[in-house]
Amino acid sequence: MTVGMLLGPQRLHPIVGEALELLKVDPADGRKIAAITAGWQEREAEDQELCAALGNRSVNLMLHARGEAVFRDDPDFFAAHRAKQDRLRSLQDLYRLRLASTLKAARRVQQATAPRDLIESELEESLQALRLLDAHHVAKVRQIEEDFDRRTKPLQRLSVRRQLAEIDAILAECSAVAIAGGHVAVLYNRMRMFDLKSRLAERPEVPIMAWSAGAMVVSDRIVLFHDSPPQGRGNAELLANGLGLFPGVVVLPHARRRLLLHDHARISVFARRHATAACFALDDRCWLRFDGARWFSGPNTFQLCSDGQLITTTPAAP
Repeated sequence: MTVGMLLGPQRLHPIVGEALELLKVDPADGRKIAAITAGWQEREAEDQELCAALGNRSVNLMLHARGEAVFRDDPDFFAAHRAKQDRLRSLQDLYRLRLASTLKAARRVQQATAPRDLIESELEESLQALRLLDAHHVAKVRQIEEDFDRRTKPLQRLSVRRQLAEIDAILAECSAVAIAGGHVAVLYNRMRMFDLKSRLAERPEVPIMAWSAGAMVVSDRIVLFHDSPPQGRGNAELLANGLGLFPGVVVLPHARRRLLLHDHARISVFARRHATAACFALDDRCWLRFDGARWFSGPNTFQLCSDGQLITTTPAAP
């Protein structure tokens, strides 16, 4: 079972060094730390600060650049991949249309004037409608991805296999893996393209550190959220199931900036909507550690509760 830590943002207050100590990654063994910065896209190689934070012993897997090389070498695969992404974007747009009305209904029920027991009963029905819509959406996403895999067989293509051989050689020499943030969809797509889920799961002795978008991608579900975007209040939406290496939690990087954490009614709906997982605000210096069976949380790491409150607690094992 995968072990590791999910961290808050690292740009202003990096704690990756502390995480390495908690994970007992020995700096004296001479082995490298594999870095994944594909979410930075074209700036992927600008990892000097990250390298320094990791003790100047990181090696970048360069997944974004490898993906671009695959697309150049294999135009047919590139065209199929682009068509898949276009279809996924259209699906996401349709999901947002349905989500807006379903979520609005839940909030209106929550704010209605009626006996408390009736409101609670109807609110739970509204939340169940939200859960069913979310489940339907991620199932459709998975179907599109599986159809693409079945038609294009990416792991059998020469252009991909060349890159996989190099990735495997690097991972074999590394004592840990560090996954940075950035553009969450790009990071997810590149890690999926190069089968990082299986490759990391096959090395349970190698701990993983992931933060921001990286933490989102390795969890069970990728939830996009921002209560106060420039265009007005936003609706939290699912992008896809994550890689599932760290089960049972929904991670919310930059939560204090992106969520109205003092709006208890809004937080209650969010937490209850994702009731099968524990929802955690991962801000600066926050962390969650998974030992393969149980979760442990840092002292400044807050869980979103069904009553809309925030608490510091160690989540239950999934």
